[in-house]
Amino acid sequence: MTHDHPVAPARGASRPFGRLLTAMVTPFTADGSLDADGAARLAHHLVDEQGADAVVVNGTTGESPTTTDAEKERLIRVVVEAVGDRARVVAGVGTNDTRHTIELATTAEKAGAHGLLVVTPYYNKPPQAGLLRHFTAVADATGLPVMLYDIPHRAGVPIETETLVRLAEHGRIVAVKDAKGDLMATSWVTSRTELAFYSGEDALTLPALAIGCVGVVGTSTHFTGALTQRMIEAHDAGDGATALALHRRLLPLFTGIFRSPGTILVKAGLAAKGLPAGPVRPPLVDATPEEIAQLRADCAAADLALPE
Repeated sequence: MTHDHPVAPARGASRPFGRLLTAMVTPFTADGSLDADGAARLAHHLVDEQGADAVVVNGTTGESPTTTDAEKERLIRVVVEAVGDRARVVAGVGTNDTRHTIELATTAEKAGAHGLLVVTPYYNKPPQAGLLRHFTAVADATGLPVMLYDIPHRAGVPIETETLVRLAEHGRIVAVKDAKGDLMATSWVTSRTELAFYSGEDALTLPALAIGCVGVVGTSTHFTGALTQRMIEAHDAGDGATALALHRRLLPLFTGIFRSPGTILVKAGLAAKGLPAGPVRPPLVDATPEEIAQLRADCAAADLALPE
């Protein structure tokens, strides 16, 4: 079984973006500017070495709050050119301004993106009617499939079950990156809609699969991608013992990558492996020697040692 031909899970829900998506960091040069060549190299690594079916660019892991609209467009074009013939490129376009989000979405479509990731508008805490209007307006603006990103602990508000059910009626709203951490709510939505749910929390991927989710949008998958693919494939094949063994093996890194904001530790780990990463932009700060030492320990615990 290869990740080029995803197998549909129960109840007919499709895998519109494959099984394994990695929320890619945005490589910068030493002076903090966009490293376009590095982005292409990193995308190659994630798809060819780590088994990603899709990469998400311009998400929060990609430091979208600190990249310009022009940098976002450039990054999409570079990554589509690098891997778009064999993996899907999903562009993060969500902001807390519907008009700006639509502008980013239409630009992403023109730049060649295969899909859009649209996060819940953050900080301004719109009511559910506002979320419905926001997501519908963005989905109406392009011909691309849309993955909603439900992450209430960062956005400030959840996308409630009834709102998700209504949004599922839109022909282009096809998936959810689910970082709500509420498997009961997820179960209700997956039982009532054909939305493809992807775990937005690496460590919850296996239990999420058990209730009808179809894959993961991961951060630790910069390093765990190939084994996470094997875990999902084992689950699909009914080999629960192998899936559980891989889950337990990878748990130290599934969780450890978030000891600091994931972007910080992913970039530190990539640098250790000689892969493109570069510094983070303020207000993030680069990993300390102590944080890097802990990351090495977490990698070792997952039997995925980082080079010294």
